[in-house]
Amino acid sequence: MAGTSLGSRLYRQIKRNPGLIPMIGFIGLGMGSAALYLLRLALRSPDVCWDRKNNPEPWNRLSPNDQYKFLAVSTDYKKLKKDRPDF
Repeated sequence: MAGTSLGSRLYRQIKRNPGLIPMIGFIGLGMGSAALYLLRLALRSPDVCWDRKNNPEPWNRLSPNDQYKFLAVSTDYKKLKKDRPDF
């Protein structure tokens, strides 16, 4: 047992207890969804600044029509007007 790899031990446990398959599937799905959401936050959020030299304040370059929230329930971003000054 000491020389076996993690994958072979997991395979043996799944073979002995087939009820683990849905649990492992849902855990994998949750981990994958969390990783994709973190990647989306890192790449699309105006709060994250990857290039400080060319774009030091990315939140100032957003137009009022840009939807950066994950889910907008009642806001139609295409109809919004600009209500803030340019800096």
